[in-house]
Amino acid sequence: MIAMEDWVTIKTLKAKNPAMSLREISRLVQISPHTVKSALENKEAPSYQRASSTTGKLEPFKEVVFEMLNVKRFKGSRILEELRSKGYTGGKTALYELLSSIRIEAKKHCTPYETAPGVQGQFDWSPYTVTIGGELTKVIALSYINAFSRYQIFNASLSENQGAVFEAIEDSLTESQGVPERIQTDNAKVFVTNASRSNFCWNERYLQFCGHYGFEPSRSLPGHPWSKGKVEKPFEYLENHFIAGSSFESFPDLIHKLKVFQTKVNTRLHATIKTTPTELIGKDREAFSALPSTRYVGVKEEIRKVTQDCLLSFNGSRYSVPWMFAGKYVWLRVSKGFFLEIYSQANVSLATHTLSMKKGAIIIDKSHYRTNPHAETSFDRLRVTFIESFPAYELFLEKLHAQKRLNARRHLFQILEIAEWYHPTDFCRALDLSLEYNVFTAAFIKGVLEKHCKHTTEISRVNLYQQLPVTEVSCNLADYQLLLTLPDQQPQ
Repeated sequence: MIAMEDWVTIKTLKAKNPAMSLREISRLVQISPHTVKSALENKEAPSYQRASSTTGKLEPFKEVVFEMLNVKRFKGSRILEELRSKGYTGGKTALYELLSSIRIEAKKHCTPYETAPGVQGQFDWSPYTVTIGGELTKVIALSYINAFSRYQIFNASLSENQGAVFEAIEDSLTESQGVPERIQTDNAKVFVTNASRSNFCWNERYLQFCGHYGFEPSRSLPGHPWSKGKVEKPFEYLENHFIAGSSFESFPDLIHKLKVFQTKVNTRLHATIKTTPTELIGKDREAFSALPSTRYVGVKEEIRKVTQDCLLSFNGSRYSVPWMFAGKYVWLRVSKGFFLEIYSQANVSLATHTLSMKKGAIIIDKSHYRTNPHAETSFDRLRVTFIESFPAYELFLEKLHAQKRLNARRHLFQILEIAEWYHPTDFCRALDLSLEYNVFTAAFIKGVLEKHCKHTTEISRVNLYQQLPVTEVSCNLADYQLLLTLPDQQPQ
């Protein structure tokens, strides 16, 4: 049989020199003219086919072999054993060659399943490389889908850690306006510590997260991606209709356009449910459990103490917080790998900064500093603002104005500023104590609220696992008597 290299050489010589005779080509390639002629006539490349080693010894057993292989699912060694007992005297090679030719491969398939409204959500993520601000950037696309309505929620992050995953699920539940009975995930380490069936173990922090939101964790077994196919399949649509060929001015621009794309996805006709996800999400929401009153706070959230110049340090840079939190402890959380979110101990959002890409930067929001605010606003104007929010406390204003004639405006302005950061019930309790003790200063109100709302001066890591309290806390009024003895809270 002619070799592939010789066949190519013959074809090439003839193509470049049509007038070249068979004898000339034969002399150059050192192959007989007859073989050259056959090669030129044969349009297909030569291929070696091994002669079948199947002999007539297997002919009487072919039907039996077919049944044992494809019906009984016997292994080749078992089939050979059975044939030997039935009188087969041929070789093993011939049998295995026959098995290869008659084996029927079982096609993998899965049965699609549907869930009732509010029963299941599915979550997954995938990394992509996109152009942001002219530079190639790795971005994590995170997708959550409500299984019944197919209402899908997309998020993006520059980080792929557990905090980023939890934040995406939280944002998705918030947009869905409720919590399903269970959420289906894969076996990533952020969810599962050990994925094996014999020693399976959920990630402890993920279980705490599930407990906070009140849904049951559910996973796809290894090798069973179809069990969360509702969330995996749409990634192909995301890749083809949003990621491919797109570029973005900034990361916030990517997030904005991703949400526009999300609206497009949820308002298009879905091939399976024969309607739009937007029309069906209402049934999901009717069956959802209610969202908790606060977001989850875990051990990965960091704690910082604010300096007296209203700055805190994070990753080598400094960021500002509102003036009334100078010297206090605050929570930090990195959002989407791009933003730094700052919360008070009462879980109130204080500030959001864009993370600095370089060390040593000082990021300041000028509104966090109030150098002389009372000079711009009259007491009467501040009185109107105060009464609009707290109409039952006109007596407080009268006593404040009588006791602090020279600087009542400054105290009232600071009191209104403090009111923005605390629950109205807590703030009213502070006003009641002020009336009871006849002390009308911003420092007193601020001190009462700090004692009432925060857990402890030193923040332990154990407290980070627990949901921040939303119920009223009863305190001994004797604790507030200590405030009257502090030098900076004496009546002025």
